[in-house]
Amino acid sequence: MALFVRKWVRVSWGYRFTVAEFGKLFCPNMKLNIPIYLDEEVSAFVEKIASKKGIDRSVVVNELLRGDIKIAEAME
Repeated sequence: MALFVRKWVRVSWGYRFTVAEFGKLFCPNMKLNIPIYLDEEVSAFVEKIASKKGIDRSVVVNELLRGDIKIAEAME
């Protein structure tokens, strides 16, 4: 695999990507936390449970998903 090393050049009308360094920001082992967007009624349900338990919404969502995963695995 060839790696092209080029420099960023700033010109008055913008960036010239033709002289950019290819793969400079690529991290093969990087773990990304992606945002998940919930429907209004799902978000309200999760928020209600989280406020009753006094925990973060992400904890509630993870608990619900883990339960669904266990059910799905049992059905296999």
